[in-house]
Amino acid sequence: MLETLMNLVQQHSGQAVINNPAIPNSQNDSVMQTVAGSIMSGLGQQAQGGGLGSLLGMVTNGGGNVQQSPVTQGVQQHVEQNLMEKLGISPQVAMSVASAVVPMVLGKLMNKAADPNDSSIDGNSILGAATGKQGVDWMGMAGSAMADGKLDMNDLLRVAQGGNSGGGGLGGMLGGLFGGK
Repeated sequence: MLETLMNLVQQHSGQAVINNPAIPNSQNDSVMQTVAGSIMSGLGQQAQGGGLGSLLGMVTNGGGNVQQSPVTQGVQQHVEQNLMEKLGISPQVAMSVASAVVPMVLGKLMNKAADPNDSSIDGNSILGAATGKQGVDWMGMAGSAMADGKLDMNDLLRVAQGGNSGGGGLGGMLGGLFGGK
């Protein structure tokens, strides 16, 4: 997943990074690597910090709501912070890079995940990487949860509480993520 993410960052960071006079050319690769790594770790923070439902919704929606998503905003802030801390980039430049690159890259990533003709990434690998739980059929659970065609908190609660006495499914996963079973 990190390779796909890095490719997207490289493809979509021209104006914000490469053509940015505030970023020395010698730092371009470091900036793009920091952005890609920070997007990855930012998705993990969002999944573990109560934004799993929003992230799951973003993945199942194919990136349609990326701009307004609290996940995107949280990841963007994480990228800004890492650019400032790790590379000494000014807050203004870090903000401009993050606001230009993060929504674009997340949108493209979600579109790739939703594209059945693109095998480079899928929703399960995005959610697996974000939660640290690889091999889980996140998309299958989300699909079975969505009674009305869109994923919302009621759907997550229904799966979490619904007749699953074994503690598996999304409810078991959520419990495991947040200190439950």
